[in-house]
Amino acid sequence: MPFAISGVYAAIATPFNRDLTPDIGALAAHGRWLLSEGCDGLAPLGTTGEAMSLSVAERQNLLRDLLAAGIPPGKILLGTGAAAVADTIALTEHALDHGVTHTLTLPPFYYKTATVDGLFTAYSSIINTLNDPRLRMVLYHIPHISGVAIPHDLIARLTAEFPDTVIGIKDSSGDWDNLATMVDRFPGFAVMTGADPLVRRLLGIGGAGCITGGANVLPASLAKVYAAHADTTLETELDPEMDAALTQEMARIEALRSLTLSLPQFPALKTMIAEISGSESFCRLRPPLMPVNAGEKQAALEGLRRIL
Repeated sequence: MPFAISGVYAAIATPFNRDLTPDIGALAAHGRWLLSEGCDGLAPLGTTGEAMSLSVAERQNLLRDLLAAGIPPGKILLGTGAAAVADTIALTEHALDHGVTHTLTLPPFYYKTATVDGLFTAYSSIINTLNDPRLRMVLYHIPHISGVAIPHDLIARLTAEFPDTVIGIKDSSGDWDNLATMVDRFPGFAVMTGADPLVRRLLGIGGAGCITGGANVLPASLAKVYAAHADTTLETELDPEMDAALTQEMARIEALRSLTLSLPQFPALKTMIAEISGSESFCRLRPPLMPVNAGEKQAALEGLRRIL
């Protein structure tokens, strides 16, 4: 069964000018490079994009300016999640008004004891208030950061009530059992991992792809892994030469993940993006995140050179 969304999406980082306003020129240039390297789309204003450090107006302006810089709306999976349902509605409505129909949407995350009933009511309020048949929503499960999980019973209720709108999930938990269970329980629902090292294994059981920060650095590697599995059935075995090539690409992907996790993750990743893109704007972060120190920067760049 074809998915409503699939492939490799880069959870694109946000570069900042010296005054910590978004550097749209650097963002658009990096986005164009990612698409040219094989990414199927860009996922701005997620966790890697520091969305929760930007105001609603800043997030709306960033999307408007990114589109004006030439990034096609059909290539964008926009982070629209917020602690307040009204803010998510405003961000999603703005996206739809600008031709962006696919969103990556966190649950309201401030109240950590939210129930399935409460989360269902929140998502239902967003979808029903907008009442726009173009909307395609990907749920965002990142409980180690948001503090609020997306339970399977919530997915079941949302896909039953809004089958054409709630089309998939990004699972950034790194929990293989959770990914595998969702693939098995929800046929046709696009299960995508936010943890790069799991992408090949996920594709092998019928998953839809990945939405990852690592794609900022190794887009071509992830695209090769996806492409090798996209045109095969689950029963098809890859030839030994292709299997060896993909194993080599996965070794690079896994090495990048290990490197970023051994350092302050997002600052280290942005340091690597700055090196690849040639834009120092990627080295800047909004508080409370802080740039890497001199030793961490050296470790990140030396590790990047080994991986590339």
